[in-house]
Amino acid sequence: MGIKYGSDEWAKAVCAECNKSQAYKDAAKNWEGDMYFVTEPEGALKETLIMYIDLWHGECREACAITDESEKTPAYRFWAPYGIWKQILEKKLDAVQAMMTGKLNLKGDMAQIMKMPRAASELVECTTRIDTEFPD
Repeated sequence: MGIKYGSDEWAKAVCAECNKSQAYKDAAKNWEGDMYFVTEPEGALKETLIMYIDLWHGECREACAITDESEKTPAYRFWAPYGIWKQILEKKLDAVQAMMTGKLNLKGDMAQIMKMPRAASELVECTTRIDTEFPD
């Protein structure tokens, strides 16, 4: 049985995967920025899920699930309906392509994100290694 998607345990598993991935460390060595990943309700998911992750020079310094976006003030906010996030995690949809086509929304410095597509790809790769229990 996997880890429940969007839970605090899942967020911490993402952090652990980033910290043990040499590919992520190399790709994100110049990255600075924390972020929210917001999953909007859709289908079997009936509530908004908010995960916070603090990434700094190839390392995850903190990750957690939160209930109120006013708890932190991250540099970036990514949001999409549940189905889009699930497709990304199942490697059926590329995250960078999803941003470019408006399926995955971003508030923050898009130019900085676009300078580091490999870091974004390696972050997603870390999330795909988690044995995830989806709500549907």
